[in-house]
Amino acid sequence: MDWTTGLGKSAEDYLEAMLMLKEQNGYIRSVDIAAHLGVTKPSVSTAMKRLRENGYIEMDRTGYITVTDKGMSIAEKVYTRHKTLTRLFVSLGINPRTAEDDACSIEHDISDETFDALRKLTEQITDEE
Repeated sequence: MDWTTGLGKSAEDYLEAMLMLKEQNGYIRSVDIAAHLGVTKPSVSTAMKRLRENGYIEMDRTGYITVTDKGMSIAEKVYTRHKTLTRLFVSLGINPRTAEDDACSIEHDISDETFDALRKLTEQITDEE
């Protein structure tokens, strides 16, 4: 369980993916989440059930998913970390694909204090470019 949100990494990844899909497509469906995360539809079904029961998402009768305010605050936090860390790593000369993968691994585990310091460093580095 991640100490910063109280959710597991998997749940955070699902919420982050839903935010990304909403920005990309304008809507969120389970089938798109499965494709985006490279997981099975039954895995998505199980995760959606848990997220819905805990108030992070809502689903309508047609299967479209809406992230609640509670879920969105977590999704935005994780996605911001992901984008910032990726940008930092790329600015250090890391291959973009590797930077993405590493950011995804790290985004869940670093403290707010460490992330804030890295965010400030990223802003300094990328402002100079």
